Amino acid sequence: TLGKEESVELKEEGSTTPVTSDNKEEYVSLYVSWLIVESIQPQWEAFEKGVLRIMGDASFNIFSPEELKLLVAGTPELDFRALKSSTSYEGGFDEKSNVVQNFWRFVDEADEGTKLKFLKFTTGSSMAPIGGLAELDFKIQRAGPDSPQLPTSHTCFNTLLLPDYGDNYKKLKTRLGRAVLECEGFGLQ
Repeated sequence: TLGKEESVELKEEGSTTPVTSDNKEEYVSLYVSWLIVESIQPQWEAFEKGVLRIMGDASFNIFSPEELKLLVAGTPELDFRALKSSTSYEGGFDEKSNVVQNFWRFVDEADEGTKLKFLKFTTGSSMAPIGGLAELDFKIQRAGPDSPQLPTSHTCFNTLLLPDYGDNYKKLKTRLGRAVLECEGFGLQ
């Protein structure tokens, strides 16, 4: 249970069995098994049920490990031109807005590492969905007028919240770059 300390018997009478040099390999083996199998069993069963609902009676044997990874995690190939073509705009922005033009300039000029971090910053994943970035329902939403604020995102909705920095490319590059490169989890590194 999240936030609660929990004791688990890894084997019968395990709580009364001290870990020694003689049994440490058994302890590590039992602990790792519990950690990566038993402790996530309910989540795994829910995931498996969802996959089987989608796959129906199809056999997993027809897929290579690489194809299964694509099904679960998406594709590592990133076509940002496709993303640009499929992006929608909200809050008063459109594809001709100065800040939007500067945003796409930032993306075009970014190295691959920055693009991966940008994708993770805005979507929660550094992988594209099956079908590529054109399949991503990506939005750029106006987050108020020009301000010193950093851009933020709603990763669950693939939405970048971008203050209207106007035609100031240097400001957009600095602020968006900082947000993308320094943000990790719920705060700055």
